[in-house]
Amino acid sequence: MQIEQKKWTPEKTWETLRSDLKESKEYQLVFVFGSRTLLSSIGFYDEIRNCYPKAQIMMNSTSGEIIDTQVNDDTISLTAIRFDNTQFKTISVNIQDYSNSESAGQFIAQSLTPSNITNILVFADGQLVDGNKLVLGLENRIKNPVVISCGLANEGNKFQKTLLGLNEQPCAGKIIAVGFYGEHLTVSHGRMDGWEEFGNEIQITKSNKNTIIELNHEPALKIYSQFVNKHMPSSEGQSLLFPVSIKSNDTQPSVYRKIKSINEDEKSITFDGDVPEGNYIKMMRANFDSLINGASAAANKSAKSIPKPDLAIVISNIGRKIILSKRIEEEVEVIREVLGESTAITGFYSYGDISFSQRDAKSEFNNQSMTITTMLEKK
Repeated sequence: MQIEQKKWTPEKTWETLRSDLKESKEYQLVFVFGSRTLLSSIGFYDEIRNCYPKAQIMMNSTSGEIIDTQVNDDTISLTAIRFDNTQFKTISVNIQDYSNSESAGQFIAQSLTPSNITNILVFADGQLVDGNKLVLGLENRIKNPVVISCGLANEGNKFQKTLLGLNEQPCAGKIIAVGFYGEHLTVSHGRMDGWEEFGNEIQITKSNKNTIIELNHEPALKIYSQFVNKHMPSSEGQSLLFPVSIKSNDTQPSVYRKIKSINEDEKSITFDGDVPEGNYIKMMRANFDSLINGASAAANKSAKSIPKPDLAIVISNIGRKIILSKRIEEEVEVIREVLGESTAITGFYSYGDISFSQRDAKSEFNNQSMTITTMLEKK
């Protein structure tokens, strides 16, 4: 596997961080992560296409771009890959063409899945796509255990629009997947969070599918904001980016949900995943040490199968970025310490991540984690 990495900033425009080949036109697959403002600008896609005329180019909006051990805002990070022996296939669909996210996932899985598929990377609109249902649809059409990973596009705390594009100008509503085939590519995975519940349980007294309308018989947005700001005043104004745990009864484990959007007029909150009426929620929080330890644990988990991978794709959560603040790069630096200097690191901060559970031999959607997908291609 040969890799090229570049970043674009307003000050320096394009800067090459790594280049394994003399000719950029030989790269086959390009991942582009950047701010919504930059990716919506006319000209960036054409410029990248001219540099990589043979490649499949995937573009994805973020709330922070990861490249090497850097975490940048309002930039573009680019990672181009050439495989020696691995075949891959890309697909792009628009969620508006399907009845729901699950049916879109089923179509993607059917389109990608011959018998020798080993891994699927999936990127999706963070506002219009239900990540939980998307993963269910993918899993329902795949017979053998396949590592499905990556996550939802982001734009910070605006809750307006996220952008993706495959070989085109990025736009809203897209789901993009890349399937990898054959025995030459080894894929490993690690995921950890570092969040903990706090405060009292609050009952969901009115909801509709994945939208909470009332908590304790009062407007959901009012109760949520008051509760979080009371316990985390330093996060006021960004508290809506913190996840919640949801529990149905004392015997069932909690599930974690991340806010997908808010409705100021109705004072309701929409989550990535169902929030049944009658269930109870708890707020979740984390500190610097717990998040950094979680990142290190995720890297060590992936390194058990591939100690020195060629590539690591890191998808972290916007809530983690807010807590770590100016020390955010330490989250990526601990990954570098575990994986070594030769590994190319790329990724972004998301509205939710998709990760593979070795225990259950299936993938799942999470809202508060860091997930790392590592790849090593055999000669």
